[in-house]
Amino acid sequence: MVFKLNSHLLSRIASSDGHGEDSPYFDGWKAYDSDPHHPTDNPNGVIQMGLAENQLCFDLIQDWLKKNPKASICSPEGLNEFREIAIFQDYHGLPEFRNAVANFMEKVRGNRVTFDPDRIVMSGGATGAHETIAFCLADPGEAFLVPTPYYPGFDRDLRWRTGVKLIPVDSDSSNNFMVTREALENAYEKAQLDNIKVKGLLITNPSNPLGTILDRETLRSIVRFINEKNIHLVCDEIYAATVFSQPDFISVRRILQEDIECNLDLVHIVYSLSKDMGFPGLRVGIIYSYNDAVVSCARKMSSFGLVSTQTQYLIASMLSDNEFVEMFIRESKRRLAARYRVFTRGLDQVGIECLKTSNAGLFLWMDLSRLLKQQTFKAEMELWRVIIHEVKLNVSPGCSFHCLKPGWFRVCFANMDDETMQVALSRIKTFVNKEADTKKSRKNLRWQGSLKLLNSPRIYDDFINSPHSPIPQSPLVRARN
Repeated sequence: MVFKLNSHLLSRIASSDGHGEDSPYFDGWKAYDSDPHHPTDNPNGVIQMGLAENQLCFDLIQDWLKKNPKASICSPEGLNEFREIAIFQDYHGLPEFRNAVANFMEKVRGNRVTFDPDRIVMSGGATGAHETIAFCLADPGEAFLVPTPYYPGFDRDLRWRTGVKLIPVDSDSSNNFMVTREALENAYEKAQLDNIKVKGLLITNPSNPLGTILDRETLRSIVRFINEKNIHLVCDEIYAATVFSQPDFISVRRILQEDIECNLDLVHIVYSLSKDMGFPGLRVGIIYSYNDAVVSCARKMSSFGLVSTQTQYLIASMLSDNEFVEMFIRESKRRLAARYRVFTRGLDQVGIECLKTSNAGLFLWMDLSRLLKQQTFKAEMELWRVIIHEVKLNVSPGCSFHCLKPGWFRVCFANMDDETMQVALSRIKTFVNKEADTKKSRKNLRWQGSLKLLNSPRIYDDFINSPHSPIPQSPLVRARN
């Protein structure tokens, strides 16, 4: 018996489309799930390039686990700790876990800043951390400003269950998508005109999807802006350790240590181990706030999404190993830089450009605007469908990131092995070359058609017989007329 669920039986949240599953960002995942690439079992399947995962350093993690079996309470060596860890349920978290995470956050930021372990609140990944922050800072109907393009999941994470609004802060390729004071003011003023109360500004540094970092002056401008407006600043820094070339990453924590006027109660950092360590499945999210009330409230809310004590115990052991942590951060940057060079070199061979200022993240911001039939978002979606269903690559279109101009795509490069990456590059090259040949053929056909038209006797006669023709008419022609 098939039972059709009636929406009137459910809550507004349950029956709404606030999750955003109908976005092309998530549609790409579905296309991959229904036909996943496998080198032998399904070599013609869809290659997943829409998921920002860091799979380049798992060999380092596995080596450490082999050398440190006591880190797992499920191993014979760690069995003695099983009982105490299994029954621990304090939502403050294991003290050694908070200490280790604070230590890791400092090392990722070059030991130029410090973090207080007592201000660390754990959550079920960055997704849970963002929602918790939204619950703490804003009421339904109030808003956060968010510079575009931004991660599509924010529409779910911050809006769906909280009722909070997101207001785009416009940026585009004309200035390499920089966040300007003028754009912030324009978005803030527009919200006021629409009678929407702005409670905060959310920035992602390094940026997803751009793979860029915010420079010191931009960060100082942002801090001055939120301080003057008396609104919160939420800094998503989950890609902090993925900066693989100069300039170095600058955390908002470092700006706050400088000589700048700011109410610290307004500043909050979201972090996780999903990207920097490559542990999205462990669901380790972190809220770091300078506001005592937010720390207290977020800690109580964390009961709905705690990190398991088994995971806390493992992470505490791993991140307390300073020698390993320093080696991992260094080697991860080196491998990301190498993968970036290989991938961009392959794209360059077929004339595909990427955002030149990118030096971080697990992805590229790729410009395919020259492949669009028209410079519209409709044409962008048409191209995206071809890439998904014919080229068999799951890349994410710029419209799903609220990009202002069509033709930009995010392509992830760190979630696959070298062989799969080469297959992906080969498919891209074949597609782009085929498109170029098709355009050339169409151009030749148009040119040949024009030549035939020009060589037509009728056209020639009409042309020379015209009174506007620059060719002098013979007496016979005039007589015939």
